[in-house]
Amino acid sequence: MNTFRAKTLAMALCVSATMLMTAGCNSPKQEAAATEAPDPGEAKAIAEEAFIYGLPIVMNYAVMNELVLNKESGQYKAPFNTISSESRVFTYEDTAVVTPNSDTPYSMLWLDLRAEPMVISVPAVEKNRYFSVQLTDGNTYNYGYIGSRATGSDGGDYLVAGPDWNGQTPEGIKQVFRATTPFGLSIFRTQLFNPGDLDNVKMIQAGYRVQPLSAYLKQPAPPVAAQITFPPASNAGIKSDFFDYLDAALQFVPESAQDKAIRAKLARLGIGTDAPFAFKELPAARKAAMMLGMKSGAEKVDTFLNSGRKSINGWKVGSMFGDAAFYNGDWLMRAAAAKGGIYGNNAEEAVYPMTREDAKGEVLDGSKYKYTLTFGAGQLPPVNAFWSVTMYDGTSQLLIQNPINRYLINSPMLPGMKTNADGSLTLYIQKDSPGKDKEANWLPAPNGPIYMVMRLYWPKTEAPSVLPPGSGSWSPPPVVRVD
Repeated sequence: MNTFRAKTLAMALCVSATMLMTAGCNSPKQEAAATEAPDPGEAKAIAEEAFIYGLPIVMNYAVMNELVLNKESGQYKAPFNTISSESRVFTYEDTAVVTPNSDTPYSMLWLDLRAEPMVISVPAVEKNRYFSVQLTDGNTYNYGYIGSRATGSDGGDYLVAGPDWNGQTPEGIKQVFRATTPFGLSIFRTQLFNPGDLDNVKMIQAGYRVQPLSAYLKQPAPPVAAQITFPPASNAGIKSDFFDYLDAALQFVPESAQDKAIRAKLARLGIGTDAPFAFKELPAARKAAMMLGMKSGAEKVDTFLNSGRKSINGWKVGSMFGDAAFYNGDWLMRAAAAKGGIYGNNAEEAVYPMTREDAKGEVLDGSKYKYTLTFGAGQLPPVNAFWSVTMYDGTSQLLIQNPINRYLINSPMLPGMKTNADGSLTLYIQKDSPGKDKEANWLPAPNGPIYMVMRLYWPKTEAPSVLPPGSGSWSPPPVVRVD
């Protein structure tokens, strides 16, 4: 039985609890009493695993709610199976996704693959302009790519299918991609060279199309999928309602061989089962134990972010994004990837050196210090597409409001920047202007903790290269505090 429908049915049956108690229709508290409920120690241990396993799933579910389900969220884009294009780059006002990319105007498509596959069509794009379509599912697995690197600059039609589709590849389809969940996000990134280039980006975005397979084949459509009333969620509520969100999201994440063991443990807490779940109704001792487990899990995720990748000149460099085979059940790496910047690309598509520290290991703080970042002559990031350095608030990981509306410095800006006499390039990282003569190279910082991310799109594979991440022949230079 569909889990969501089973939960709905269970809730309806429990309305007359006094009549049906003997049939096994109990509240969460009664279910816990009727079965061998975990003791506080076991509940804490399972909750820790639940947080690590579930963080990316919960984060994705909250983003889906804000972007495609809740029209009052302030971040709503479009309904399922509809492409929504932003003919602008992200700013500090975009808060649905942490560590957002402000390099490329986004087009977004939330797919509902339950009734039938969908066909994504892309136009031909000039070879010097980078574009990509990143296919991500409810597990936050990157299960496929369309675009400059993956499929080339020519246009084409690509089929995206859900986990239950068993059809044949139709004529005219260049490639088939398979999601592990029925709902998922497709992210279109289209390179913008400069503000005057925006109309060209709009033309490309207008060429992105999506349609059901039946429409593509000009055949009758299959029956529509059942309408779902999704339990609400928001980014702001993740900390307080994590376990309820996880229970809601798991209805739309089919169990796999990789997560069968952890899903069985979650069921011991009543999460991800057909029975209704409400954290607030649990016994006080179990709630306290689960909150302690969640705290412990969060600490492990933070530790991995700080130590699970190689530290090079203060930057954390590694590869944390990929498909199901890439993670192979490493839930801690997947959770750290989501917290570091959900919906990141595979390393072959983009590498993301990240830092909160200067060259001496001290925490970056724009309220106290000024910094510089200098690329030596001939030592700019080696990419086939483009690179950038983006500034974020160190606490929220969101873009910051600043007097020149500049959120990053990237390679298309190089012609307007000033180089040093020896050919090197210095970026000035501080909250106040370094002076008009240096402002072209100024990356405004927050009045507080700093979090910076480099993005190397389509990194070169020949030396010098950032690949493989953490042991490549090119390294990001240190952030140096100006005393």
